[in-house]
Amino acid sequence: MDQTHDADLRIAHSPTKLRELAVDRLRQAIISGRFAGGSRLVERTLCDQLGVSRSVVREAIRYLEAEGLVETQGRSGPVVATLDWPRARQIYDIRRLLEAAAAAACATRADEGTKKRLRAALDALKLSFENGQPDRLLGATTHFYQVIFDAAGHDIAWEIVQRLNGRISRLRAITLATSDRSVSGHAHMQRICAAICAHDPEAAAAAVNDHLRDAAEIARISLEGQP
Repeated sequence: MDQTHDADLRIAHSPTKLRELAVDRLRQAIISGRFAGGSRLVERTLCDQLGVSRSVVREAIRYLEAEGLVETQGRSGPVVATLDWPRARQIYDIRRLLEAAAAAACATRADEGTKKRLRAALDALKLSFENGQPDRLLGATTHFYQVIFDAAGHDIAWEIVQRLNGRISRLRAITLATSDRSVSGHAHMQRICAAICAHDPEAAAAAVNDHLRDAAEIARISLEGQP
């Protein structure tokens, strides 16, 4: 585990939501690849890096274990979960089912307020992409989908997506890091938005499926190291 440059991990203050801050810092370190899959999470080291107590670190690790970002391996203790292609493929399969259905339902139900929120979310996503801000881009992408699920009335489906969000974000970080793609992620999002705003559920579902098919192939190549 990379123990250099700890200043950006350290929490300067001790606010009420200290655990939430610790969880967020560790989550981002895992998603960005700073803490690679299989890396041991040593409590004492994390206490020094984050500037928090061991109890806070333990709580944060338990929380991230529930998200699937951390695994406990016997005597080795907690380690960053390894993200391999078989697991990633299952995540993409789940996303195809839930996101395509939500986009189709959103296209059927979208009113002017929904269209305005969706276009604003798309603009925020584009700005984050142009500014080269990976953390904000991941957040903007999540918000874009949240608008779709909320407007579709698929709140239970969104809860499922949220439980997978840590692992989804790890995969997004992989796909966003590559320039080898025929259609950019933002172009895919534009197609999804346009289909929803045109009240075309079939086109919306197809746009989601095309986007996830491309993203899945990029992830497969990266995780398997195959052409």
